[in-house]
Amino acid sequence: MVVKAQCDVAAQAPQSAESTRTGFDVARIRADFPILQREVDGKPLTYFDSAATSLKPTPVIEAVTRFYTESCANIHRGVHLLSMEASELYDEARRKVARFLNADEEEIVFVRNATEGLNLVCHCLNRKGAVVATLADHHSVQLPWLERRELRYVGVERDGSLNLSSLRKAIRRGTALVCVPHVSNALGVINPVEEAIALAHDVGALALVDGSQSVPHMPTDVQALGCDFLVFSGHKMLGPSGIGVLFGRRELLEEMQPFLRGGDMNKEVHKGWYVPEELPGKFEAGTPNIEGAIGLGAAVDYLESIGMENIEDHSGELTAFALQELSGLEKIRVHGPLDPVRRSSSVAFDLPGLEAHGLAKMLSNRYAIMVRSGYHCAQPLHEELGIPQTVRASFYLYNTLEEIGALGAALRQVMAAYTRAAV
Repeated sequence: MVVKAQCDVAAQAPQSAESTRTGFDVARIRADFPILQREVDGKPLTYFDSAATSLKPTPVIEAVTRFYTESCANIHRGVHLLSMEASELYDEARRKVARFLNADEEEIVFVRNATEGLNLVCHCLNRKGAVVATLADHHSVQLPWLERRELRYVGVERDGSLNLSSLRKAIRRGTALVCVPHVSNALGVINPVEEAIALAHDVGALALVDGSQSVPHMPTDVQALGCDFLVFSGHKMLGPSGIGVLFGRRELLEEMQPFLRGGDMNKEVHKGWYVPEELPGKFEAGTPNIEGAIGLGAAVDYLESIGMENIEDHSGELTAFALQELSGLEKIRVHGPLDPVRRSSSVAFDLPGLEAHGLAKMLSNRYAIMVRSGYHCAQPLHEELGIPQTVRASFYLYNTLEEIGALGAALRQVMAAYTRAAV
């Protein structure tokens, strides 16, 4: 029979070394994620889709549940006990995120996700000029500008990394904003964002960093980066869905007009005019995702308790082993740089002759290995590089070397079955 038991596959993986690293015990971490106790048809669940959304640890789940069961109320309006408690929890979450990024509280705007943060900048930025984006950018970076401004695309190298020479040529005087992904969601490439930001500032342009794939995996200091805006989504860093963050430099946010208008974003309203709230409240109209913000604050606490440096090191080990394991398979084509230092937490690959969605379903149905397949919201990048739809395995702090070994073993079995079927 082609499909072996999961235990046979896992037996081919190396012995884990994660638990020996000071301050990082992957077995203890995995115990905090209830979903990892699940089995699928008798096989342990292996989750390699954290670039799309991460799993949630018990402290985050409990924080959201505790809000619902103990302090459920609207914020910034009532003076009763529950409203005051809810408001403090929400505001404390903002303080945690600000500390996490080395920013001021007033520079942290809660949004639904990175996409909403990008659209907020698009609709509210009042500086004239073109917008520059890379072909490696997520669709959410590119699409908001298409009907509003001139959008200039910057090319990439053959391995998908940012071409700084191309960027330098695209940034001319009169450019309003340069958008750069810190880490490519399609190929996992780490881009030289500091250099890109400096090039933007040299011509008087602003710089926006998409941190969706970097903030969950590596220390992020917006002051050190020097960026003007940064966006990311909470659900990719252990937090709930429906909560994200836009960081913006205070002076820029102050000169921008609100994206949405309604309740809670105003100090006072009169017939025909109103006075907007101070930062960041003027950008948070209506009842926000209170429980989402509280859950994100709990996620920040959890990540800081482990240490972002430890998480970055662990992600590096996983990525390095995955590149070694998958690039060593004869028929598998790995896309992006093979140097693990230039990548973060994901590996995209394809098996010529087998459609990516079919391979992903096979890994899920036969081996309980969850991976993503398709263009990964970066179709222009795939078209530019001539890459078909790929399978993407993306890792996080709860993954192990053994799981990656199991993926490699599963792919060997798939390839063997595929070869026999072709004959």
